[in-house]
Amino acid sequence: MKKILKQIAVLAVATPMLTGCIEETFPTSGVTTEQVTESSKSLESIVKGMPAYMKQYHIWSTNAFDFGYPSVFIALNVMTNDMIQPYNGYQHFMYWQQAQISLDPDYLLSQINWYYLNFQVKAANEVIGMLVEPKSDAEVRYLAEALAYRASTYIDMARIYEFLPNETISGVNSLGNDVTGLTVPYVTPEMTSEELTNNPRQPHEAMSAKLIADLTRAEELFQSTSSVRESKVFPDLAVVYGLMARVYMWDENYPKAAEYARKAISTGSYSPLTQSEWFDKSNGFNNSSFNSWMWAIQYESNDDPVVSGQNANWTSFMSPECNIGYSGQRGCNMMIDAALYTSINDADWRKLSWKAPTGSALSGQEPFINASKGSSIMTYAGIKFRPGGGELADRSVTFATAIPLMRIEEMYLIEAEAVAHTNPAQGKQLLESFMQNYRYPTYSCLASDTEGVIDECFKQKRIEFWGENVIFFDYKRLNKGVTRAYSGTNWPAEAQFNTNGRPGWMNLPFVEYEGNFNKGVEGYLNPAVGDKFKPA
Repeated sequence: MKKILKQIAVLAVATPMLTGCIEETFPTSGVTTEQVTESSKSLESIVKGMPAYMKQYHIWSTNAFDFGYPSVFIALNVMTNDMIQPYNGYQHFMYWQQAQISLDPDYLLSQINWYYLNFQVKAANEVIGMLVEPKSDAEVRYLAEALAYRASTYIDMARIYEFLPNETISGVNSLGNDVTGLTVPYVTPEMTSEELTNNPRQPHEAMSAKLIADLTRAEELFQSTSSVRESKVFPDLAVVYGLMARVYMWDENYPKAAEYARKAISTGSYSPLTQSEWFDKSNGFNNSSFNSWMWAIQYESNDDPVVSGQNANWTSFMSPECNIGYSGQRGCNMMIDAALYTSINDADWRKLSWKAPTGSALSGQEPFINASKGSSIMTYAGIKFRPGGGELADRSVTFATAIPLMRIEEMYLIEAEAVAHTNPAQGKQLLESFMQNYRYPTYSCLASDTEGVIDECFKQKRIEFWGENVIFFDYKRLNKGVTRAYSGTNWPAEAQFNTNGRPGWMNLPFVEYEGNFNKGVEGYLNPAVGDKFKPA
């Protein structure tokens, strides 16, 4: 594959301002403030720019792994113990899977992730800055949506970049500064140039407080308007409660996390996926219409990642049943870790989301769209994410899928784990209730102690949210190690790392160049992680 080289100069002319001082327009098809003033539907256009930016394509490079927020999901997943990209010549996410030197602050990959997420914040700030005093129901809703978008991006950024202790890499960086517990700079539309050019990384507690304040305001705004969202690409009140639950889990304020997870469950008409919905050959995990889905990204048939010949999009990588794309055509099938697969009870119908080993009890029972195609994909390949409409080769349909940003199932499992931290018996009961009612009736949690129930909640999240933007954050928060080197492993030899506790690579570095424009972070970058880990 193409070697990733140092490319600091690429961004020197492209983006000096995210936490700095120089105004910058969105790349490609984003909407600028200047364009807003020229359109009678300016505010509506800016609002629609928020979900549109989540699926931006080739933001800072022409690499196949550069297709916006969904590509961040894949990168984070292959950094855990759960999702594997095999090496057959098309392994575009191997840099993250192996924690290669390409992730370090003076390389392109750190730039792509860092600047993409900051521009996603900017998309929300464009809306917030225009609605200092919302005058209509619709404007109140727009502001609430924008606050939720910004908080959602910042909670992900905070969890990705916060430096937490680990066995391999010290929190004291090469300049002697301790960055433990530092997250990211926080940007608002009203900040002055002086504030933007000296905007330090927020400590954990300060970032948590800012996010809860933003989400509380969004809650109040949603409660005060009768205007309803246009589609699930926009958040609603239940999503705000779900985001608050995520923030409180990250903050380890477990009583509050349980409280807001329950509020999310009780708000709206969401319900967990049924077995038939999960395995729907036309709509399974590609359609947001199911009641489980609270919030989603939606690719349209004319979106750049869909129409491009490079196949740089979510379905290309995540759906091996296609006849096009990196997984379907090139055979680079995303797989589940063999040990995790083996640990799933055969009575749990979710186990059919992956191709079973030949001769095993479930082999031949997988609900493939096409049996012949199913026979050609790799053992342990995930078939959870179906091509659009079940269409295998028409890219305008196959790749025009929805991707979940939040499902109601997450709230049930947040509630169970959060309660288990203080009352393991009640947490166990909540977990068993969810599993028996919605997954398989014979389920029983064998653990009864606090650690055991928490571990079981963690395991069920690994199964439930495989491939989604969930489990990386639980690995990091719960200080869970990875075990990739073992007898019978299906991890590539180059990625067979075993760690005690959270891997140091989960404290992602961000671009060194940021310090040139924001003196608040100068000298306070995360330590490099690349090539610090050797296969077991």
